[in-house]
Amino acid sequence: MSLIRGFAVAITMAKPMNRTGTVQTCRHIKRWVSPTLRELAHRVQKQGPQKPEPRAGFIEWNYRSELFAFGKRLNEEFQLPLLQTAFTERTYAHQEQERQRKLGIAESDLHTADNVELAAKGAHIAKAYIEAYVQHSLPKVPAIGQKAITSYLLSTETLAHVSTHLGTKDLIFASEYPPSNETLANTLNAVIGALADSSGVERAFLFVRDFICTQLNQKDLLDIWTPEQPLQLLGEVCAQRKLGDPEPRLLGDCGKNTVLSAFHVGIYSNRQLLGKGFGEDVKTATETAAIDALQTLFDLHDNRRPFDFGIQLETKHVRLEA
Repeated sequence: MSLIRGFAVAITMAKPMNRTGTVQTCRHIKRWVSPTLRELAHRVQKQGPQKPEPRAGFIEWNYRSELFAFGKRLNEEFQLPLLQTAFTERTYAHQEQERQRKLGIAESDLHTADNVELAAKGAHIAKAYIEAYVQHSLPKVPAIGQKAITSYLLSTETLAHVSTHLGTKDLIFASEYPPSNETLANTLNAVIGALADSSGVERAFLFVRDFICTQLNQKDLLDIWTPEQPLQLLGEVCAQRKLGDPEPRLLGDCGKNTVLSAFHVGIYSNRQLLGKGFGEDVKTATETAAIDALQTLFDLHDNRRPFDFGIQLETKHVRLEA
C-alpha cells in the first residue's frame, strides 16, 4: 500500500501550477492512472502484508537521541549508558558477541552488557512498592485479595501494556521483532532498575506509582479478584469482626417453575442487611448476595472512593529487603 500512496503523492505533486503558485485542479484524470493503481494494488495483495520493520533500520534513526528523548518524555533523568543497557536483552547481547567473534575481535574485548541485573532489581522495586500501595489503598481487603490485585499489576500482560504505551518497542535490542510480551515486561522492569541507579529509589517508586499502579483506575476489582467460596469467606469475616453469623433470606422470587426463574436473596447479620443478589436459583442468588456483602465489608463497590494516585508512601512503609 505504500507504493500506491507514494504514487498518489507523485501524481498530486505533478499537478500544474499557475502564476500565483497555487495548484490548478485537473478536470479529468488521465486514463492510465486507474489501471496503474489497480496493478500496484494487485502486486501488493499478491506479495501479502508487509512485515513490520524496526525503526532502527531507517536512515534518519539516531539511537542516542531516542534514548535522551525517552527520558525527557517521562520527565526522568537517566544515565544514558544504563538506559541503553536496560533496553538490551541477553539474547541480543549473545548474538552481538558471536558476530564480533566472527569478525576477529579479541575475546577480551567481547563484552556487551545486558539487562538481566537491572530487570531483577526493577522487578524487586516494583513488587515492594505495589504491595505497599495496595495494602495502604485497600486496608479492608484480606491478604488473599491484596495478593491477587498485586499479581495483576505485576503480570506480564499489564507490564507489557504499560511498556508498549511508554514507547519502548522500537528501542529494545532483542533477537525478535516485534518484541514479545515477556520482552516488553522485562524491559520495563529494567527501566525501573536503571532509574533507581540513575536518580534514586524514590524516583523509581514514583515511576511505579504513576505508570503501573494507575492501571487500577476505573477498574472493576471483582474482575481481578472474585472469592471462590464467598459465603464461607463472609462467615469468616463476620466472625473476625464479631458481626454475627450471616443469614441468607429469600426476599422474593419470580417464575420459579419456568426457565426464566429469578430469586432475590438478602444476607443479614444481627438483623442488618449486608448484601443482596439475584440468580436463576437460590444457590446462585445466595452466592451473589454474599459477594455483594463482601464488597460492602471490603469497600470494593463501584461507588467507593477513587484510588489516590498522588500519594507518596514513605520509604519506611515499603519493605525493600534484598
